[in-house]
Amino acid sequence: MAKSCKGLAMELAKCLADSPCIKEEKRSFKECAKERPPSVPSVCVGLRETYFQCKRGQVDMTKRIRGNKGY
Repeated sequence: MAKSCKGLAMELAKCLADSPCIKEEKRSFKECAKERPPSVPSVCVGLRETYFQCKRGQVDMTKRIRGNKGY
């Protein structure tokens, strides 16, 4: 279960790496991960929220027993 969010993390990293925040503004990955549109595409914001929900599901005891929902 520790690796159930790995795919989302990789997609989020790729999306942020291609965003104007990192490419044009030359800001750090950590700074850009907290940003909202227009400097970061709305797709990346959606991935970030989905990744957060996935990580949160790993801590929630009811979801630990049942497993994370498929995203």
